[in-house]
Amino acid sequence: MTTRTTTGTTVTTTATAVAAPRGARFLRVAVALQTLTIFLQAVSAGVLLSSSHGELLHGVGARVMYGASMLYVLAAVLAWRPGGGSPRPIAYASGFLVLASAQVVLGIAHVPSVHVPLGVLMFGLSVLVLARQNTGTAGGRGLSGGSGPERS
Repeated sequence: MTTRTTTGTTVTTTATAVAAPRGARFLRVAVALQTLTIFLQAVSAGVLLSSSHGELLHGVGARVMYGASMLYVLAAVLAWRPGGGSPRPIAYASGFLVLASAQVVLGIAHVPSVHVPLGVLMFGLSVLVLARQNTGTAGGRGLSGGSGPERS
């Protein structure tokens, strides 16, 4: 715990107060990375349809996207436990990991009739979570569990 006084005001900082913004920042970066990798998978799917090199690119991208989904779960746990945030992002991140697992299975099984729409859904949901994190709201509550910014 650190205490400092500035112009008659005492400010006390604890390790949890410092960890919360750091954990929330890591969570935002993880969601942004996941969103970017899902978008790049859509691009590589287009290359897959038009080039012989697309299969390798899409396969590598699938592994990177899956890793980004696992990183999102890790970031959600770290934002919750040491940062004192809400456990709700863990449910979101776990849901994305389940969807990413389904995507991998459907891709390997060559079921594009489900694989493609699921990819579109994942991208839309990832953009939604990213937008809600950046505005600080999720159904009226911040994704970190606190209330959203006060509106007049």
